[in-house]
Amino acid sequence: MSSIEDQRDNQADSVVEIELTVQNEVYPFVGVSGEEQCRVELANITPRPEARYAEFFNVLGAPPARITRLTDSYETVETALLSEYDDGGLFEFIVSGNCPAYRLAELGALPKTVEGVDGRGRIVAEIPRRYDPPAVTEQFLAEYSDFDLIAKRTKETHTSMITPSTLQQSILNNLTDRQQEVLQTAYTMGYYEWPRDCTGQDVADELGITSATFSEHVFAAERKILTFMFENSTRSHPARG
Repeated sequence: MSSIEDQRDNQADSVVEIELTVQNEVYPFVGVSGEEQCRVELANITPRPEARYAEFFNVLGAPPARITRLTDSYETVETALLSEYDDGGLFEFIVSGNCPAYRLAELGALPKTVEGVDGRGRIVAEIPRRYDPPAVTEQFLAEYSDFDLIAKRTKETHTSMITPSTLQQSILNNLTDRQQEVLQTAYTMGYYEWPRDCTGQDVADELGITSATFSEHVFAAERKILTFMFENSTRSHPARG
């Protein structure tokens, strides 16, 4: 009996790895690699407010100054050189919308490799079975029709580029600075302990606001966090009949 349960657990934990390619230069990691005949590798993605993303790319095989000039031609990209190498550098691209790797993550996939080499883009992502790999793949290709699915494999383990800190940043980006301050102060003072170490009035006094204003900020912030968590959960785990 235990072996059957173990087999079920292994199936539940397994992932489907998909490999996608694209040659559309509208994506900076593709266009830059093609123009400079170099390698552009994504190291991490961090969401920013107003539907923007900070993408950290290692560029190998091209002078950093030329990469900066080239990315300046993209209206939706702001570029900053973070570190310079002998044959390249680490760049931060602030991208407005249209981020295929992050869209995959929103759908439930786990981007593992995002790279552009000599004008050919490649994304490798792993989709846990609980997220319905065929549905995730179909939805992504419907939205990004310029991508081609060239491989699909089943694996027993997974590794993700989208880290817990990325998820945390996604949640915080939904809050105003004031809401973050109120929540953090309340948490630090023990408002969320049980029994509570302080009252809402205590936190309000610490912040120099009224009790009603404190309650308003806390309610709005908690609602945003719960909406983010449960709406994403509903999209990723559709109700089963």
